[in-house]
Amino acid sequence: MKTINQRIAEKLDVREAQVTAAVQLFDEGATVPFVARYRKEVTGGLTDTHLRLLHEQLGQLRELDERREVVLRTIQEQGKLTPELEASILEAETRTRIEDIYLPYRPKRTTKASVARDAGLEPLAMALLKDPTQSPEQLAVSFVDAGKGIADVAAALEGARHILSDVLSEDATLVGRIRESLWDEGVYQSRVVKGKEVEGEKFADYFDFAQPMKQLPSHRVLALLRGKALGILRLGLEHTRDLTSEVKKSFCESLISSHFSIRDQGRPGDPWLQETVRHTWRKKLKPHLDTDLTKRLVEKAEIEAVRVFSSNLRDLLLSPPAGMVPVMGLDPGLRTGVKAAVVDETGKIRKTGTLYPHPPHNRWQAAKKEIATLAEKYGVQLVAIGNGTASRETSRLVTELKSDRPELKITGVVVSEAGASVYSASEYASKELPELDVSLRGAASIARRLQDPLAELVKIDPKSIGVGQYQHDLAAQHLARSLDGVVEDAVNGVGVDVNTASAPLLERVSGLNATLAENIVAWRNKNGPFPNRNMLNKVPRLGARTFELAAGFLRIQNGDTPLDGSAVHPESYPVVERILKKTGMNLPQLIGNRDVLR
Repeated sequence: MKTINQRIAEKLDVREAQVTAAVQLFDEGATVPFVARYRKEVTGGLTDTHLRLLHEQLGQLRELDERREVVLRTIQEQGKLTPELEASILEAETRTRIEDIYLPYRPKRTTKASVARDAGLEPLAMALLKDPTQSPEQLAVSFVDAGKGIADVAAALEGARHILSDVLSEDATLVGRIRESLWDEGVYQSRVVKGKEVEGEKFADYFDFAQPMKQLPSHRVLALLRGKALGILRLGLEHTRDLTSEVKKSFCESLISSHFSIRDQGRPGDPWLQETVRHTWRKKLKPHLDTDLTKRLVEKAEIEAVRVFSSNLRDLLLSPPAGMVPVMGLDPGLRTGVKAAVVDETGKIRKTGTLYPHPPHNRWQAAKKEIATLAEKYGVQLVAIGNGTASRETSRLVTELKSDRPELKITGVVVSEAGASVYSASEYASKELPELDVSLRGAASIARRLQDPLAELVKIDPKSIGVGQYQHDLAAQHLARSLDGVVEDAVNGVGVDVNTASAPLLERVSGLNATLAENIVAWRNKNGPFPNRNMLNKVPRLGARTFELAAGFLRIQNGDTPLDGSAVHPESYPVVERILKKTGMNLPQLIGNRDVLR
């Protein structure tokens, strides 16, 4: 059995030694950004992308091995663990394979099969499977026992069928073979639930739909499942060969028969065995595999959807900032008006209000005049316009003003307002902008998003930013883990000014958490700006290990030490100072000078 590190190395196509080094750092508490930036020499140059995948794989494989140990221990306690069984469990590479092997040994509630076993019918079931030349009815006579609940031959044969059905459906090799055949050649179908045609009109494309399972794009999978959850669609899975074949027996039934050498050769026991195979497939295996493969399909769709969501979020977070300039934010609306907020170059609120240019109010000229007045008074040249309802009309208002008053030099920029309402009603917004009405906080957020998208968007739960497909249908834990990684990488990739950053922004810095972020802000408010990175050690609960993980990503501009404004980690200051002394250069000349640093 390969070790976890070996399996990860193979999957990522890197050396095992690199994985081992990274795993050790993670186990010691290091973060992905810290390892990617400051421990490249230890990991052999693994990138942040490699490290994210490695970290995720590490968690998954450790969970898999924990489950493997539980299964082995449970079977061992039952006294049924043979060397062959142990070897097959140790060799299993997926959770699905482990569960298939474990199925016959899993503790079960009382079933028809267990009742039949308790009544002594297992020998009958096995005899019928082993020798179909015998008559089932004649064999069953000797098993009739009213005292055990077996009233007649029919009851004995029914109990034997339940037992044999258990045996057939719990064969790990067979189950795996059918599962993969369905995955490779299965067709996913959907039909509208009778009477739901009008209510489910937006799912009309799926009222009579079929597509090979492996060809289903992620957005379609999530749409089908949404339709099912709403009671609009009925979903089903069929094997391709059953849709084109005239044979009454399904292809999966033939796989079961073949695996157990069950053939219809006109022998007395053959019809009973054929019916048992049919019962096994339709009542046990098909429902189980339908659920199992739908889960796999969903997991595949979620991986793709989360990838798209993460990519879109990364692009949004790393949008070029307008910088430290005054901005007017407009949160468009029709009946409720256009909310306006002017922020200065530091993001501080200077003025707020509501304009009513659109129907039913139609105060178009008054709105233009108010925007012009605010622009003149506060030196605003950039107007951030939310992209929601009435965005196009509001953009036309700003464009018209620009044409009427060219001396204002204003420019309208459409900004994503996704999540602005969530931020407005959040606890953090209440603390940050307590004097502002909830309806006006969105406009302030839109203005700040243009100034610095990253600094503003970290205040919002990534799921609420809404840059993905069916994000509310995705597994919350998987989505949150992925999006948190995107935000963490974005924040640490850019770096954070420790003297101006908000608590939500600081919270995303390597090694920090919500408590430490609040402590940094509290220390700053009480004592003034941090003059150098070493002063971070004065912050309550910020110990040496946290300082090591965070310091390189926390910048101090115009402080006591020029290097504190760079991405150079304090542990490397002596090296940089020796280079400066040897080359006679100053710091700006040295940073980014590859010829010298080589």
